[in-house]
Amino acid sequence: MSEAERLTAIQQSVDTFSRSVVDGLNLPADARCLELGAGAGSISSWLAERFPDGQVVAVDKDIALFKARHPANLRLVQADVNELRMEPGSFELIHARFLLCHLPSRDELLAAAVRWLAPGGWLVVADPYQLPAATSPFPVIRRIMAAYEDRYAALGTDLTWSRRLPSTLASLGLTELGHAGFLGCLGGGERDRWRALLDPVMPELIARGSVTQQDADHFHDALDDPSFLDIPQFTLAAWGRAANRT
Repeated sequence: MSEAERLTAIQQSVDTFSRSVVDGLNLPADARCLELGAGAGSISSWLAERFPDGQVVAVDKDIALFKARHPANLRLVQADVNELRMEPGSFELIHARFLLCHLPSRDELLAAAVRWLAPGGWLVVADPYQLPAATSPFPVIRRIMAAYEDRYAALGTDLTWSRRLPSTLASLGLTELGHAGFLGCLGGGERDRWRALLDPVMPELIARGSVTQQDADHFHDALDDPSFLDIPQFTLAAWGRAANRT
């Protein structure tokens, strides 16, 4: 599975949830938006269509997965978000999804994002929260998920930090705070979102010895069983609003 296929699968799973959060903020049609860690661009492109009189800046270290043609009010910026510099008060909406869990400097980036908000602007952040592998009802998933968590922990990814999101946004001075969750299903036929996440890393997990080829084969066979259902992780979105200056 290619990186484009992996990102597309993730987007298809959670885009409806992300859009519902943004729609609930009742932003004007001319909203200026910043997408941090834009990935394959589904949310950035939607923001450009959702706010046709505004501007969208989409930032990612790799913008090769964006379509060659995109809305005229969408500007692509290839950059490391840790080194990004924006003018204070520039955006009515800043959105980041599945980004900050990977960044040791997440607190600094969040503080910068709050400075980049216009008065009354919204910051929306969504990241995964991984449930304990040992609580899965399936032994094979306990082994695979434990190996998956260990792999990402070794890369510096924190799959549980999102629990701190609401309190972090509050500590940064944002108000009108809200949060919501989206459950990511493993198994259940077409509802499954985990094949796309696990297939690219399964050879590495097997090579490490934490997962066997038999485990991988069992996992793939079980995906076709409608009774094979688990929720290893959910997506937590949290948002807050910058104060209006008087």
